[in-house]
Amino acid sequence: MTEYRLIVSGLALAIAGQVAAAPLEEITVTADFRDTTWQEVPSSITVIDQQAMRDESARHFEDVLNSVANLNWSGATSRPRYFQIRGVGEQEDYQGAPNSSVGFMVDDVDLSGLGMAASTFDIQQIEVLRGPQSTRFGANALAGMIRLKSEDPTDTFAVNGQVTLGQDDQQGLGLSVSGPAGEQLSYRLAVESQQQNGYRDNAYLGRDDTNGRDELTTRAKLRWDATDNLRIDLNYLYARLDNGYDAWTLDNNGFDTLTDKPGTDNQTTQGASLKIEWATDEVALTAITSLANTEHQHAYDGDWANPDYWAAKTCTAYDDDWNPVGTEPCVYDYIWDKQAERDTLSQEFRLASTEASRLFNGSTDWLLGIYGRTLEEDNDLYSEYNSWPDEVLASEYRATNTAVFAQTDSDLGAGWALSVGLRSETRNAKYEDSNNDNFSPSESMWGGHLALTKVLSDSHTSYVRLARGYKAGGFNMTLPPALADKKTFDAETLYNAEWALKSNWAEGRAHTTVTLFYMDRQDQQVAASLQDPDDPQRFILFTENAGSSDNYGAEFEGRISATEQIEFYGSVGYLQAQYGDYVYQDKYGSPVDLSGRDLAHAPRWTYSAGMSFRSLGWFANLSLNGKSAFYYSDSNDSRSQAYTLFNARVGYEAQSWALYAWGRNLTDERYGVRGFYFGNDPSEDWADTQYIRFGDPRQIGVTAQLHFD
Repeated sequence: MTEYRLIVSGLALAIAGQVAAAPLEEITVTADFRDTTWQEVPSSITVIDQQAMRDESARHFEDVLNSVANLNWSGATSRPRYFQIRGVGEQEDYQGAPNSSVGFMVDDVDLSGLGMAASTFDIQQIEVLRGPQSTRFGANALAGMIRLKSEDPTDTFAVNGQVTLGQDDQQGLGLSVSGPAGEQLSYRLAVESQQQNGYRDNAYLGRDDTNGRDELTTRAKLRWDATDNLRIDLNYLYARLDNGYDAWTLDNNGFDTLTDKPGTDNQTTQGASLKIEWATDEVALTAITSLANTEHQHAYDGDWANPDYWAAKTCTAYDDDWNPVGTEPCVYDYIWDKQAERDTLSQEFRLASTEASRLFNGSTDWLLGIYGRTLEEDNDLYSEYNSWPDEVLASEYRATNTAVFAQTDSDLGAGWALSVGLRSETRNAKYEDSNNDNFSPSESMWGGHLALTKVLSDSHTSYVRLARGYKAGGFNMTLPPALADKKTFDAETLYNAEWALKSNWAEGRAHTTVTLFYMDRQDQQVAASLQDPDDPQRFILFTENAGSSDNYGAEFEGRISATEQIEFYGSVGYLQAQYGDYVYQDKYGSPVDLSGRDLAHAPRWTYSAGMSFRSLGWFANLSLNGKSAFYYSDSNDSRSQAYTLFNARVGYEAQSWALYAWGRNLTDERYGVRGFYFGNDPSEDWADTQYIRFGDPRQIGVTAQLHFD
């Protein structure tokens, strides 16, 4: 925390000195029903704009998520797919039915649980909303929502290009073109390609690309301003991520693998949305149609080695009755492969007030809406142990969600404002698989918020917010008879109370936000896993309810334009996230009491700080981010190590071009992003061992940018 204290001291001195500098640009939040300024939104939110992403050499959401207070991710895939906000969220792949606690959207396309498609090229801003967002987003936003907002079409012709070269054979090429296509029609097209080897060397195969990344993202937008009162936006997204997955080693060396069948982690997404905004003097109508198709595959070599490696080891030999009869060379070969296809179609209609139709003498804006979504997902799971099929499962899942919602925003006078939102949602689902598990759950849920805001002065605004979030219940498939009582689990409810103070300082040259929050989780859903003692290659995955638990903490974010040349920024998150009363059984049937223990992937501290310098075309950025230690899993006590990462970017910026040199993780910190504690070595009689997947090591590169308009 020493580095952060130095940054805070610099902020305070700059404010106190009233150094001449330009005011910071106003931040507009687009994820709510109406575009609203940062200071007016009664919710805890982080907005990362395009300039901030460029300053920190971000090419993917993965590169900036560590700068968001109380946001973490689980590194079980080649790109972040599972997120935790304030300690709430998924940690790894699900079986059966997608059911996210943290929503993820790109423009108006819902990709919850599919967050890999998150290139930041031509992204206008990233918005991370913490706490339940049920009024706006429903069941997928129990803990919060992450939304990437891409750049819109422009009225004038513009071209942006970017080329990146770096260590690990990194290559990146991006191009965006925007402009008018007629008197009332404008367009934007952005294409980016990224490749790199993935920081792993496979000694057995003699390759350095078995964990590589090959990613292509295309976005297209059309905007038709048909009349003064009618706007139509058509968006298209294509993302292809053909990534390898060879990230684990038996000796935890981190970057030198021995697999003979390296895995894959690929995703192909096509999505589109049509947004129609029509307004009269009395009412405004918004209609949003969204559809997406995603095919994805996650496969890996589960023994993390090769036949020659295992043949050199000695394992216990058994007779037909499983009695030990001596030793023999080990034979261990295991692969795991899951393929899935998801289709979603959603429709939302919103009717909102205009200035002329406000209620109660013009003091209250109102909004009414209906929402419907169908989701279909087919999964095919196959695993093989020593050339014999170990687990084969084909499943089909169908779900229909319908919701009605309403919100009012009232000006109470004397600087007071009240926002009230309510959403009622019904889900009807059907699941069936090749193991003859069949479920047809149907449930009704509700959530909403109540927020009271007080404008204390021209510079300070405070709010108190109460919100109720919800997440649907579900079912567990392919359970052994001993776990028959865990076939289903109940919906989870989360109550969130928070207080915040949002401030502008030094005539708009500095922004700060301080937030305190308390969360009450009821019928908390916990993803548990047990290693089958009779079949060590197989894990039994299931979700169960763990009673209630309390999470509480604080968040601070600040940014200051200290001088015309220098800007400072930083954030700190503090989190206490523990289980309530929760006891589970380990793989031998012994009880394990987790009551009062910290939740997995919920570090006590998250922090970031940075500084940008611009003068006479020269540019420099220094930044750091870090986390305290956290548990890797809800099923064991293995923990990460605390870490801090340092990044830098320097260069020269002209009017139409820029050239930068940059480095990420400059101190080459070795830090864990995912861990497991189980037995994966038959030569050690499957003794439980901690295995860690490490994050990216140091990388240095150069980026050139061009801009014409």
